[in-house]
Parts: sequence; C-alpha cells; structure tokens
Amino acid sequence: MSLADELLNDFDDGEEEELLANEIQAKEEKDDPMDEFKIPLPVEKPVLKSVRQVAKLWDSDKLQYIKEQIDQYSCKQRKAEDLSGPVEADPEYRLIVEANNIAVDIDNEINNIHKFVKEKYSKRFPELESLVVNPFEYLNAVRELGNDVDKVKNSETLAQILTQATIMVVSVTASTTQGTLLDDEELRAIDEACNMAQDLNTFKMRIFEYVESRMSFIAPNLSAIVGASTAAKLMGAGGGLTNLAKMPSCNVMLIGKQKKTMIGMAQTSMLPHTGFIYHCHIVQETPPDLRAKASRLVAAKATLAARVDSQHGSPNGAQGEALREEVEKKLDKMMEPPPVKAIKPLPAPIDQPGKKRGGRSVRKMKERMAITDLRKAQNRMNFGEIEEDAYQDDLGYTRGQLGKGGAGKIRKVTVDEKTRVRLSKTLQKEVHRQNTYGGATTVKRQVAGTASSVAFTPLQGLEIVNPQAAEKKVSQANKYFSNVLGFKNVSK
Repeated sequence: MSLADELLNDFDDGEEEELLANEIQAKEEKDDPMDEFKIPLPVEKPVLKSVRQVAKLWDSDKLQYIKEQIDQYSCKQRKAEDLSGPVEADPEYRLIVEANNIAVDIDNEINNIHKFVKEKYSKRFPELESLVVNPFEYLNAVRELGNDVDKVKNSETLAQILTQATIMVVSVTASTTQGTLLDDEELRAIDEACNMAQDLNTFKMRIFEYVESRMSFIAPNLSAIVGASTAAKLMGAGGGLTNLAKMPSCNVMLIGKQKKTMIGMAQTSMLPHTGFIYHCHIVQETPPDLRAKASRLVAAKATLAARVDSQHGSPNGAQGEALREEVEKKLDKMMEPPPVKAIKPLPAPIDQPGKKRGGRSVRKMKERMAITDLRKAQNRMNFGEIEEDAYQDDLGYTRGQLGKGGAGKIRKVTVDEKTRVRLSKTLQKEVHRQNTYGGATTVKRQVAGTASSVAFTPLQGLEIVNPQAAEKKVSQANKYFSNVLGFKNVSK
C-alpha cells in the first residue's frame, strides 16, 4: 500500500468516527432523563373575537343541504302506499335520519355559543350565569339587556322569557353588580352569537315539525304509541327502523339515556335507566312512582309497533292504536286505588266432638267428681228471702238451702241410668241402702257393728243412725212379712 492510500484510509476512519460520535450525542439528547422535570411553556389562549371561530355548523354545507332537502320534500304529499321495499332505501327516510342527527348537533352548537357569550358577558354581569341556568334563556336575556342591566324590571320581552321570581332576583343582583361596561366590538360579537343561537333553535323547531309530519308516513304504528317526535328520536338514535325492530324492548327503553358528566355540577338530576321513552307524553301522564313500570310497558309495545312498521303492516296505524289502548288500560289498572277491605266476621270455630270413652275407670271418676247434695243445697237460694250472713260480719256468705229442709242427705251416689244395668250386685245393694236409709257413713266401717252415721232429718235435725242395725232389722222383718214370700204349708 502506498503512502497516498494510507492517507485516504485515515480520512475515511476519521469520517466514520465523527458520524458515530454524532449518533451517540443525538441518542443521549433524545434519552435525556431531565426531560421529565422540564416545565412546559404556557400556551397563550387565543382571543376569540367572533362566534364563528367557535360555532361553524351554521355555515356548514351539511346544514345547507338539509335545509334545501326539507324545503323540497315539504311541498310533496306522499301516502303510505307509495312506500315499497325496505324503509331504509327511501330517500326521504334517510333525510329524516340525517335531520334527527343534525338536531343533536344543533343542541351542542348552542351550548358552545352559550360558553362563548358567558365568557364575554361576564365582564358586564358575572352573576347572571348562576341566576339563569338554561342556555337558551341566558342568551335571550343577554341579548335583551346588553349594557343596560337596569331595564330588567320594565322589560316586557324578559317577562316572556323568565319567570317573575327570576326577574326579581336578577333585578336585585343587577343593582349591586361590580361589572364594567362593554365596548362596541364586544357588544357586536355578543349580539351576533345570540342571533346565531336564535336561528339555530328556529331551524331545529322546523326540523321537528317536518319529522313529525313525516313520521305518520314512515312509522305510523310507532308514532301512534309514543308520538311522532319520540318515534323520530328513537329511529335516529337506534340506527333506523329495521335496527330498531331487531332490538329487544329492554334496549329500546334505554335509547337516549344520558351519561352523568361533571358529577355534582349537573343542571338537572339524571334519572337512571331513562331514555326517550321515559320522557314521552304517555309516560309523563302517569304518577312518578309508576313511571318506571309505564316506560317498560310502553317500550314493549313500541318494539312490536316498530316490527309492524318495518314490514309495512297496518299502514293506517290501526295496529298501533290497538297497542296504545292496551297500554292505557293497563296504566289505568295500575292507577286504580286498592279495594276497600270488607269487615268479615270470624268463621265459626271448628269444635269437633270429643271422643266418648267409657269403662270402669271413667265410671269411678264420674262417681268421685259428681256434685253432692250438700253442695247443691248450698248453691240454692229462696226467692224473696233475706239470707243471714253465716259469719255475721257482712261478708255476704250464706249456706243457701243447707239445713233448711230436705232429707238431710250429705252424699248421694250418682249413677247414670245407662250404666245402672252394669252395676255389680254389691254396688246395687249399696245404692239401695243409701237411697233408703240416708247418706253413707263418714266413719270407717267396723266389723263389730258399732259404726254410725249422722243424718239430717226435717224434725230432729241431726240424728245418729246405725245403718247396719237398720239393715239387719229390715232383713228380719222381711223374713216373715215379705211381699214376695207366700204362705207356707204347715204339716201336722
């Protein structure tokens, strides 16, 4: 290798080393760990001088095209018989869907205009945005007041926009506000924004009128149940009549449900599981506690009506009217007051007769528990006679008929007539003896014959009787003078 070739190689190596150093430096700059701690420079907020910098829908080609199409189709009168094939293939149906979608865009555009005007008008009257919450009412109030906030008391236009209570609060707040006057350029920008919002709202009302007039032609049965405006919203948000007919009723009920944003700062309280159907006229007529049930019922019938409309059935809306009548009947049934509870007497108790059991033990128990003649006499009282107190201390205790008359029997054996034939001969003798000679002795019977008994007699009162002696005497008398014995033949 010559000297020239070595010099050229040295130059090439130097270029390679320089390129390698540049790559390493670029990589280090890219992966610099201090980039996380670098504070980004503040970006200046652009100054908005015109509302057209924020709201661009009014000048868009889409809005102008829908205006022309609505003017064109509004002049035509179509019937349900003119509709053939799938509903989605009809050009007017596609126009209705686009009109519904742009109505939602108009609401969003009005909200953007509302923010622009609040930012501009807060210099003059900063308290107004907290007093008038509705965006469209706020824009109309700003356009009417302008720099002169003191004319809120005498303005007839504000009386048509706001309530009397709101006007009173606004007038009191306007007298103490700390805002400053606006210049001519700011007033022109605010006036332009308010006029644009008014035009957008007017066009939205026109879209709703056109859609409602055409819904009886596109979906007559669905419109008969929920109304034309709600039917148009359901079709627009559901992706068409065919897609709406394929949905279950639980999903149709949730079409149009709003998600909660800015928790704690929402203007109105958001109800869960409520969509367009919940806010239709037939549901809002029911009491608040029944609206959830009513929305489920209406959603079920609206799904059936959408399926009928997708197949071009019942073009006059007769099926929808029949379904609406069913809904109204069920809602009336829900709202009926509960029937008055009738006072019913208690049913007769089920008293089954007890089982009658007999036998020797039952007879013994009846004899033992039977009421005695002494107790019967004590419980009896003579009518019209003054009883004497037995204790003579005005306790009102008397002995009734006890000791005033009768045979003086203390205890008498009570025998049921049905069981008399079953008595033993010994018991029959005992019963006969007690019935003939008085009560049984209370002293233990002695074998020697010395037993005695106390008997009550009407003449002597208490009398000591020996029952055994009387029995022996009778038996001896019967030996010769018995009624059943005959004469005896005496043999010589």
